[in-house]
Amino acid sequence: MTRTEMLRLRKYLNDKFESNKFSLEQPSTKDDDCLEVNYDGEFIGVIYKDEDEGEISYAFQMAILEMDLPSAADASLI
Repeated sequence: MTRTEMLRLRKYLNDKFESNKFSLEQPSTKDDDCLEVNYDGEFIGVIYKDEDEGEISYAFQMAILEMDLPSAADASLI
């Protein structure tokens, strides 16, 4: 992706989630159609670019590990 796309996507994420902690990087594989998403320096997912019939969209994919979730017994979930 271009630098302009990276900057626009970073601004979108930070504005949408009322934060300034999102950053984007080109992956080490040099895949032109994806970016690594970091939050406060921690890798959290990937943004993929899709072009179909002249329209461009971006998909954010984030995996959440079960071990990172709060305990099911956590009273603050209620």
